[in-house]
Amino acid sequence: MKTGKVFLVGAGPGDVRLITVKGLEAIKQAEVILYDRLANPKLLEFAPDDCELIYCGKLPDRHILRQENINDLLVEKALEGKIVVRLKGGDPGVFGRVGEEAAAIAHFQIPFEIVPGISSGIAAPLYAGIPVTHREHAESFAVVTAHDKSTDGRPMLDWEGLVRGVDTIAFYMGVGNLPFICENLIAHGKPYTTPVILIQWGTFGRQKTLQGTLSDISQKVLEAKFSNPSIILVGDVIALREKISWFEKMPLYGRQILLARTSESLSGLAKELVEKGADVIEFPKWKKTNLPVELGNVTEYDKILFSSPESVGEFFNPIIEKGIDIRKIKADFYGGSSKSINALKERGFIARLIEEMPQEGSLLVVGEDRKFEVGNADFLVTSKKEPDQQFLPIFQRMLEEADVNTMVFPSAASVGVFIEGLKKCGIDVFDLLKDVQVVCMGQQTKVAVERAGLVADGMPETATREALVEYLVQHPKKGRGCT
Repeated sequence: MKTGKVFLVGAGPGDVRLITVKGLEAIKQAEVILYDRLANPKLLEFAPDDCELIYCGKLPDRHILRQENINDLLVEKALEGKIVVRLKGGDPGVFGRVGEEAAAIAHFQIPFEIVPGISSGIAAPLYAGIPVTHREHAESFAVVTAHDKSTDGRPMLDWEGLVRGVDTIAFYMGVGNLPFICENLIAHGKPYTTPVILIQWGTFGRQKTLQGTLSDISQKVLEAKFSNPSIILVGDVIALREKISWFEKMPLYGRQILLARTSESLSGLAKELVEKGADVIEFPKWKKTNLPVELGNVTEYDKILFSSPESVGEFFNPIIEKGIDIRKIKADFYGGSSKSINALKERGFIARLIEEMPQEGSLLVVGEDRKFEVGNADFLVTSKKEPDQQFLPIFQRMLEEADVNTMVFPSAASVGVFIEGLKKCGIDVFDLLKDVQVVCMGQQTKVAVERAGLVADGMPETATREALVEYLVQHPKKGRGCT
């Protein structure tokens, strides 16, 4: 058996768009991914469907997998001939223990590559409006661990050298040792008025900041109950934040949105919401299996209804492969959603929504299931779609880390599958959405939400991405996690 290969990849600080091109390419070809708590789980959706996902998360009070076990797993999976990705938050070379992992892999002469990532110590300050260097304020920058292997976990640092030689200091994961850090910086010559800022969940839409000075920041942290994961930044350059803060001014900053999902493909709506500053968790993650398609007398129907955007390709691809002249299909085309309409439009077909479909005439429904109540119809099942079981625990962890304040149902079909998926996670939908703003896209969606016993808080005038974004911007946030 041939030996596999290991990629030690920096996932970046949180915003999935900040991963490198090379890092994303490694994920897309991975057969096994070992990922950390601080690597955004949404990156795992770029992996192949059959990729094995192994959580290696570390919390201050416990380890899911100890470092020795992680090293052993990397070697074991690579020796099985697999392409293995070790996905680590930030940059793997900055407190990422990549040296230990690389040494373990090299010991067995396994090929490997180290893929750098954007470090949180630089990215989180920039998302808070603070460059770590500036020719008028800071000519030097240091990243420093805020805890070590000592008995009390307090870092043994050259405090005098830091104070004398470094203008901007970024301490990683040091909230618990913050009083110790401030005391030592002041004791070794830093003015007690030196600005300090804590940036929690930097580059995420749930990013929070807390600002003070060396003399008062520890008390502020206690009062605000501020916690890790946070970057602690110390230095005069923090004063620039008032002028160039940008991320926190985005229209959907602070929105932590749960988006019901009906498609296995990446959501354009989610992408647009993220671009406006929101955190978006999509659920459920779908896994699709294509089925053999028997076209039969497909040219004889009066109407063809496509149940999903994917069903359009699943229908036309075998038609082309089998040499059927598309012009012989006399049916009018209909879509179960605007996405399906757009998928048909891209192939040069004018289609209408299911609501506009007449009762008379023979009907063929194309898609992955029988979710439409359309009376007498024939069904062409092109694929089987089911929730990806690997992602259920991942979703649970994402909910634990986030504080959802907005729920979006994009279609009527999304309501039932969302609630059913929650049941498989052991989550009650009514508990989850208590005090959460529930927004529906379209009247039919609102009806489906209310039939499920949920309260619909609002609805944009039209069921479009643009209208939804405008609605969320115009209507005040409410519920948990709001600022």
